[in-house]
Amino acid sequence: MKIESMAVGPIMTNCYLLCDEENKVCAVIDPGEEGDRVAQWVEKSGCALQYILLTHGHYDHFTGVAALLRHYPDTPVYIHPNDAVESASSPWSLKFPRLGEKNQRWYGEGDELTLGALTIRVMETPGHSAGSVCLVVGDVIFAGDTLFWGSCGRTDFPDGDYRAILLSLARLGRMEGNYRVYPGHDRATDLDSERKGNPYMRHGLTMA
Repeated sequence: MKIESMAVGPIMTNCYLLCDEENKVCAVIDPGEEGDRVAQWVEKSGCALQYILLTHGHYDHFTGVAALLRHYPDTPVYIHPNDAVESASSPWSLKFPRLGEKNQRWYGEGDELTLGALTIRVMETPGHSAGSVCLVVGDVIFAGDTLFWGSCGRTDFPDGDYRAILLSLARLGRMEGNYRVYPGHDRATDLDSERKGNPYMRHGLTMA
């Protein structure tokens, strides 16, 4: 398993390339902007793009999807249905405008996707948005905007829920083992560090 990251867009969203190098397949997670640049990144990897995966439906995590699909038009795009709408009302949408049947796919709690020899497991972690998910692959968590280094995603959007994100953080904190965490913004971290030093996770762990 190989993981690469690229900061894209005006607020530097972390876009990830998850590769099974042995089987030469990959997934792009949260192409928030610069879809043409992300496509070049995929091409350079030498791996075939199998999935586009979204941790949630905020514009800074999906705006690059359209351009990426121009390069890879048959690629399925996965998101939780709670974070999608029929069409976006503005370019700064907080819901993903659903695609046609050719590309649109849905996932939720407990679903698993196979990427070569890798298994991607979906955990529902609402709070930052109603349809936020974390993606668990081996000993790695792609956390979207649920868990950050020392912090968590904001909850003042229309479908944000502060109590819900605290409970989601508690769920992550109770996972066995020290997972590496790749968040939607800022630097990578790990669960042991967050259990010890993240005040939001610590608060959540007292609630659940």
